[in-house]
Amino acid sequence: MTALQWFNTFLSKYKLKMLIGMILVTILSVAAFIAPKITGVIVDEVIKGENKSLLTKLIIILLVTVIIRGICRFMSQVLFEQSSQGVLYNMRDTVYRKLLQEDFAFYNKNRTGDLMSRQTGDMDAIRHFVAYVIYAVYENVLYFVFALVMIFITDYRLAFAMFLVLPISAINTWQQMKNVKPAFGRWREAFSRLNTFVQENISGNRVVKAFAKEEFERQKFDEVNDYYRDAELNASKIWRKYVPRFEVLSNVLTIVLMLVGGYMVIKGNMTIGNLVTINGYLWMLNMPLRMAGWWINDIQRFTASLDKIYATYTADPDINNLKHPIEKDKIRGEVEFKKVSYTADDEDILKNIDFHIEAGKTVGILGKTGAGKSTFINLICRFFDANEGEVLIDGVNVKELDMYKLRDNIGLAMQDVFLFSDSIKNNISYGCPGASLEEVKQAAIMADANHFINEMPEGYDTLIGERGVGLSGGQKQRISLARALIKDPAILILDDTTSAVDMETESYIQSQLAKVKGKCTTFIIAYRISSIMDADKIIVLDEGKIVEEGTHDELVKAGGYYASVYKHQK
Repeated sequence: MTALQWFNTFLSKYKLKMLIGMILVTILSVAAFIAPKITGVIVDEVIKGENKSLLTKLIIILLVTVIIRGICRFMSQVLFEQSSQGVLYNMRDTVYRKLLQEDFAFYNKNRTGDLMSRQTGDMDAIRHFVAYVIYAVYENVLYFVFALVMIFITDYRLAFAMFLVLPISAINTWQQMKNVKPAFGRWREAFSRLNTFVQENISGNRVVKAFAKEEFERQKFDEVNDYYRDAELNASKIWRKYVPRFEVLSNVLTIVLMLVGGYMVIKGNMTIGNLVTINGYLWMLNMPLRMAGWWINDIQRFTASLDKIYATYTADPDINNLKHPIEKDKIRGEVEFKKVSYTADDEDILKNIDFHIEAGKTVGILGKTGAGKSTFINLICRFFDANEGEVLIDGVNVKELDMYKLRDNIGLAMQDVFLFSDSIKNNISYGCPGASLEEVKQAAIMADANHFINEMPEGYDTLIGERGVGLSGGQKQRISLARALIKDPAILILDDTTSAVDMETESYIQSQLAKVKGKCTTFIIAYRISSIMDADKIIVLDEGKIVEEGTHDELVKAGGYYASVYKHQK
């Protein structure tokens, strides 16, 4: 399916409205030819022929025509605007739903600003095309064709003289279309780059201020802004080159009419009324010629934006559900890795991992930065798929399980805490939207967050800023932990969840987590031995391999990496 065919699937839902709109445009276009014809009759029959009784009838016809055109204009624009908003709504919704289905790899490759521009500026170009460009081009093509026909009917000799302008207009139109598309492609890319830069700098403004890099960022912004301005100017150079040509060609028609038509009237080969009639048709030839350049620009903006939106939409995620996956509403939590290896960007992240944990047990994961700890749990959640081997949950390959039901059974507190611009209550109950306030409070108590939440002006209804702005690192971690706990998950994953809290708070959280021991399988990634020393099993990762495995006492006795870390942290 091409991008245009994909677009047509949205447009076809409004084909009846579009068809009625086209019919109305056709009516108002045909009605536009009545006024020049009547004007010519007035000159020849009323003024020269002194047929005064005819004037009243002609004026009534003109008034009726004006009313009909006004109604058709209003109704057609309403129909096209409704269609454009419907197409925009459905397309934006479809693309957003696809974005929700994309995996981690997709978001690693695509910048947030680029994706934002797909949903804003590019979508608006689609709306503008449906709401205005389609009917405007259609209407003016009708004007142009009908005007030529009427001029031929009125006087074919003058029509042939005007017809000589058309080949030149066609050549200019083709040349502009050829040059403008790549220019608008560069413009959209520059817009995305600018959008990305602004989004990142607004989100990271505290880092900018912390390092006093305002001037540095201003210089970088100037470079990106200059690039965007140059892309705009390069695009404008094209219409600056061609639009004046269309303007000149449209005025040439007026010159032809005055010279050739005036000469024919003087020679008696054509009446003044016919000259006036043709002059009334002239704007119907001039308008399409004058606006052709602008419409080509709009069409190319549309195609460039549509190509970018479609490219985003057709990016297939690496992680997909089977057509008929195994659906488990509730899993037990048994986890097994069978000779699992994972490679990304030609780098071996995990190598030949063999591991088994029974449901309800607690596993501690330790290792240096880059050892593969986060990738280990990402495979359990099926954020990535193993290149080799199998990851089994309750004895079933995760690739065969329904991906959404699997993740619904997992409570995850990530290392990079993300909180929404919403109330604390809604952030904690994000995974369980129907949770009561008491359930939210219970989860917060387990995460040692209840006391600082109650100290806030509006308690659990307190609105927090973007990404949790206004909260300390430890507070954000505890809200994230509460969000994971409230799900009552079969598998609980804590990725360095207590790194920003003090030892006393960590000890309290550990005592609370002991209450769920046996109820869910728990994976704890930590750099502090105190966070994992009570685990049923501890694994130590190094360069993607399991180098040590056992209980705390066993690993201390082994005298390896774990024992060394424990010795330094005592």
